[in-house]
Amino acid sequence: MRGDAAFMAWLEAARACCPPEWAIGAGALRNLVWDHLTGLRNPPADVDVAFFGGASEAEVEACLRGRLRAVPWQAKDQALVHTWYEDVFGYPVEPLTSLDEAIATWPETCTSVAVRLRPDRELDVIAPCGLDDLFGRVVRRNPRRVTVDRYRRRLAEKRITERWPGVTVVDG
Repeated sequence: MRGDAAFMAWLEAARACCPPEWAIGAGALRNLVWDHLTGLRNPPADVDVAFFGGASEAEVEACLRGRLRAVPWQAKDQALVHTWYEDVFGYPVEPLTSLDEAIATWPETCTSVAVRLRPDRELDVIAPCGLDDLFGRVVRRNPRRVTVDRYRRRLAEKRITERWPGVTVVDG
């Protein structure tokens, strides 16, 4: 992470724009790690900035765009996920209580990882499902929230095995 100037700039921008409980993760972090491991270059479709309360998504995204306009930011307040989840995915979910709990529900174990830059420039890694799948290039459904059908649709949409040959996909 420290060797990627763009990723570090994303972390700096997020630290400046987000409430205290924030992190960058999901596909942006997976892409960074897998590109490093394979020597490929697959820029993320968006840079997922997750935070937990304390600001509106629109305010955070406006601040982020003001700092790095060309970055495809996607800021989501994880404290609000339960308010829209049923409309998007077809079933209700309970409110989350923290950013760490939210990251633990992200769809795949290899993307249930996020990083935050502290003011002392140290990195905090949040990995409730561990790091083995991320560094082992394994895609596995996180059963905490995503259904098997949704997981399979995500695999097709994300074209994981096309983008990173040699990735191990665990079905369902």
